[in-house]
Amino acid sequence: MIDFSLTKDDLEIIENYKNFTQEHIIPNAAKYDVSTEFPWPIVKEAYKAGLMNGPIPKKFGGNGYNIFQSCLSSEELGAGCVGIGISIDANTLALTPLLLAANADQQKRFFGEINEQQAVAAYCLTEPNAGSDVAGIKSTAIKKGDKYILNGHKRFITNAEVAKFHTVFALTDPSRGARSLSAFVVPVDLPGVEIKPHLQKMGQRASVQNEIIYTDVEVPAENLLGSEGYGFPIAMKTFDRTRTGVAALSVGVARAAFETSRDWAKNRIQFGKPIAANQAIGFMLADMATEIELARLITWKAAWYYEQGLKTPGTLSAMAKMYASDAAMRVTTDAVQVMGGDGYSTEFGVEKMMRDAKLCQIYEGTNQVQRVVISKGILK
Repeated sequence: MIDFSLTKDDLEIIENYKNFTQEHIIPNAAKYDVSTEFPWPIVKEAYKAGLMNGPIPKKFGGNGYNIFQSCLSSEELGAGCVGIGISIDANTLALTPLLLAANADQQKRFFGEINEQQAVAAYCLTEPNAGSDVAGIKSTAIKKGDKYILNGHKRFITNAEVAKFHTVFALTDPSRGARSLSAFVVPVDLPGVEIKPHLQKMGQRASVQNEIIYTDVEVPAENLLGSEGYGFPIAMKTFDRTRTGVAALSVGVARAAFETSRDWAKNRIQFGKPIAANQAIGFMLADMATEIELARLITWKAAWYYEQGLKTPGTLSAMAKMYASDAAMRVTTDAVQVMGGDGYSTEFGVEKMMRDAKLCQIYEGTNQVQRVVISKGILK
């Protein structure tokens, strides 16, 4: 029988992240939206509270959450601020390839560095001409003795300028193309690593994204994850795990926008009654609430499928990411509309939620690419 009840541990996770969000994220969200600075104080507080790296096993310094539980935490972060939430969650994205492919010595060394220094890492896949098309990557890492010589250009890399190391994908044999794609851990202090100033964006401005130029960077051969040519499977398996996190963040921001506009509409008096009593507004709120419930359900199912080891977890995670982020865009847009001028102003925060939601439709594979993934999955 299907059971949607949450365990005691699940409820505790929600409560812990909800309290953290209300204490540290919501009061500071507008400030970081304006400053566009990485929210180091909040990340440090997350480390102090034991809320960083939730899905990472406890032996590596995380909380050992399963993918479903990490969705519960991400929804709460998204309800506070998607930009700050992704600053926290992107660390898991960068560390997931180590879970999938690093050997014991690498895991001990790199997870140890992250935890001891309360640091963050960056996932470096996207390039100027290789975003959704991972097979179009041109960066190279050519082996020379006991080192790989890394050259390339990465773009839109979250946490790049504040990271302790980068998880970089590059070709080890350009003549073989994507079949030689490999993954490396690249410390940012190696000579030849140039990180450009972070980009200015429409939304999620608390999250920093940078361009990175790698010029003849000598990466120790021992920093190769798995084996040469295993990069593409690492990248795809990483997304199978993390796309549900983007879906959960989307549910969170949609929920926050809905609750804000609903409460506002119940107290906004026009023509002698709250505007929520008007069918036009009531129907909008009904649709928004329904979208959120549906988005949460597909997110939970995708996470459950992954945890059960069932087939096509990638198809469901793509569905969840696509639907939830599209729903978040619709809900936040309607929240602005319901609130009119107040929604468009910065006072209530829903215009920021609308701007933040947009990026959820773009990163970790645009929603058009998610449809490609889904179509391939259902036509196998």
